[in-house]
Amino acid sequence: MNKYFRNFGFAAAAITLTAVPATMLASCNNSKSPMEAVASAVSPSSAPASAMPGQPVDLTYAADKAVPCVVHIKNTVNSKVQTVDVDDPFQDFFDPFGWFGQRNDGNGKRKQKVQTPKKESTGSGVIISEDGYIVTNNHVVAGADELIVSLNDNTEYSAKVIGTDANTDLALIKVSPKGKLPAITIGNSDNLKVGEWVLAVGNPFNFTSSVTAGIVSAKARTLGQNGVESFIQTDAAINMGNSGGALVNTRGELVGINAMLYSNTGSYSGIGFAIPTSIMNKVVEDLKKYGTVQRALIGIQGTDVKTYVDAKKSEGKDIDLGTMTGIYVAKVTEDGAAEAAGIKEGDVITSVDGKKITKFAELQEVLAEKRPGDQVNLTYLRNKSSHTATLTLKNEQGNTNVVKNMDLDVLGASFRPVTNEQKEQLGISYGLEVLKVSGGKMKQAGIQKGFIIQKANDETIKTIDDLQNVVKAASTSKEPVLFIQGIYPTGKKAYFAVPLND
Repeated sequence: MNKYFRNFGFAAAAITLTAVPATMLASCNNSKSPMEAVASAVSPSSAPASAMPGQPVDLTYAADKAVPCVVHIKNTVNSKVQTVDVDDPFQDFFDPFGWFGQRNDGNGKRKQKVQTPKKESTGSGVIISEDGYIVTNNHVVAGADELIVSLNDNTEYSAKVIGTDANTDLALIKVSPKGKLPAITIGNSDNLKVGEWVLAVGNPFNFTSSVTAGIVSAKARTLGQNGVESFIQTDAAINMGNSGGALVNTRGELVGINAMLYSNTGSYSGIGFAIPTSIMNKVVEDLKKYGTVQRALIGIQGTDVKTYVDAKKSEGKDIDLGTMTGIYVAKVTEDGAAEAAGIKEGDVITSVDGKKITKFAELQEVLAEKRPGDQVNLTYLRNKSSHTATLTLKNEQGNTNVVKNMDLDVLGASFRPVTNEQKEQLGISYGLEVLKVSGGKMKQAGIQKGFIIQKANDETIKTIDDLQNVVKAASTSKEPVLFIQGIYPTGKKAYFAVPLND
């Protein structure tokens, strides 16, 4: 039976439980900012006796603190008209000139307009400040035309997206409340211990304000999803609709954002995963300040030492690196931070800033809290001998500058979708016409008024939003360049490279 992961931000059920009374809202009011809340996390002495070591576990205190701070999020994607390719091998035979149908592209397909259905999905979110900032998963808000946030007292607000980060699957959204909202106290996920009791709070299957209990099963888990991964593993039940909800300790402090589960069937099987607050805090701060996450890179490719040794054993090779824990450096990136500090292929990283590193997820978690330009002290083994080095971390573009999301203003042009007349005249079904070039990157690249953009960085461009999304993605990538393909009104095709950096 195949095992698979699911991001559970969606639920189709329409039944809901009665919301917790509004009087409970006062129980989690917190006048501090998220960053201040971390610094002044509730001490063990202020927790109820039932939460102290050696005492029977009473989770009512944690539930009372956390439930009012978790919201229900409805994501609506409106119905749209789209042009799609339809297989039609007989189109040219019956209608060789395209008089009776829509244009055939010569490859046995024809263009047809379809009306996509309206889609709704739901998930959860956590209020982290009284003025309306809410943390959730990126996959909960992805593609939304409208986001509606429902509080525990059934009050509804329209939300706007402040920023998203697919690499960590986190998103920051904002509502504009009439008064102060109940904000959760943010705890330090680094202090979590395996075996410690936790609560998962969210809206599974649209059952609002649901709480499940379990323990921390493991820390720094990776799932191979090609993102920044250092998950808290828990056996607290996480199901469809729990995505973006809170994982809290027995003091009601937020220690993680619930993200997904691991299952043979797609239903809860005792293994769920949450993004630790150690990663969340940095992502939230960056999204607020810069609009995108400032990701610091060490400049290596590597794997867990045990994984490397086991792979060599399967080849009949006996490898002794002097340790069975740490990160084996398989490749050093050219011009990266590690190369500048003298790190070489075959080295084994054992600690960063004095923190022992036993596996790659732990290294990712440390780096997720850093920014380009920050320095880290690395301890590593080379030929089983210990060495240290100081690295200055870099961004994906190979420098220490702040990376910001660019918008269409950087192009120095205005656009509109092509008209039906242009489609007919040029034999195209989509495109974005350049109406005016007043300066900026497009003028520098030689793009002129009248040019019709059809593709940018291999993405189909039909609307201004399409182009905006490509510009944002390219501006924070390793190579901030737009590769544009299109056609002039004369029918002449053209290609341009538009550098986005200075």
